[in-house]
Amino acid sequence: MLALTGNNGEQAVLRLMTKEPWRRHAAGLLAREATVQQQLHGSRIPAPRSIALDLSGDTAGAPAHLMSWLPGRLRLDSAAEDVLEVLAQVLVDIHNFEPGRNRPRNYQSWAPPSKRVISPWVQWPALWRQAFELLEQPAPGYAGTFLHRDFHLGNLLWSQGRISGVVDWVETSWGPADLDVAHAATYLAMLHGIEASARFTDAYRRRADDRRDEEQFRYWNVMDIVGYLPDPVKVVQPWRDSGLDISDDLARSRLEQRLEYVLRAG
Repeated sequence: MLALTGNNGEQAVLRLMTKEPWRRHAAGLLAREATVQQQLHGSRIPAPRSIALDLSGDTAGAPAHLMSWLPGRLRLDSAAEDVLEVLAQVLVDIHNFEPGRNRPRNYQSWAPPSKRVISPWVQWPALWRQAFELLEQPAPGYAGTFLHRDFHLGNLLWSQGRISGVVDWVETSWGPADLDVAHAATYLAMLHGIEASARFTDAYRRRADDRRDEEQFRYWNVMDIVGYLPDPVKVVQPWRDSGLDISDDLARSRLEQRLEYVLRAG
């Protein structure tokens, strides 16, 4: 991401896709993000506004998406009640958005069979085998909704106690609301522990007036957790870069604790 300032003083952000495998799929990802941002413009969801696309990279040097700059900063260091309540409400707003006939693509699982392998760091292999067996079953039925699909604290900007920006719309999909809730909850569990993830889930249910279906809760959460295999450490280094003291082993342990909680609760 590059922050830019135009001759007129207007600030913008240029997203460049330079790394694989994202560069290989950049045209579809960036076109999707631009379409979604155009749809969300004027809604209550604080998303950037799409300005221009360079899908081939002929002008920018790599596939690129120019979008409006939003104020705020990341807030990774807190799972206080007010943070979780705001987080839950913004996700409810996203799920309530009606895209009309121009729905995004159907969701894709990030836990394909190739990921269902016991990793060397795993402490409770039987737990993971149970998770893999669950994912062999057909997905439960669901009422489709508009999904961010990568909703978590790392994609949210905060200003004056509120979320001033929801970013990274390349994975936007149509699918079960529980999949977005699960992804945010797994991220919170690794960042702040399983108690924080449970409180967030409860806050979402309350604000969405959503009575939890135990079968769906378990399936979509397990799908999200398995999606972090073979190793969740890929998300940990940015946390350490921001000043948080979270080791690889702690993130792994918390992911397993989250899986145990989900399988027991479901």
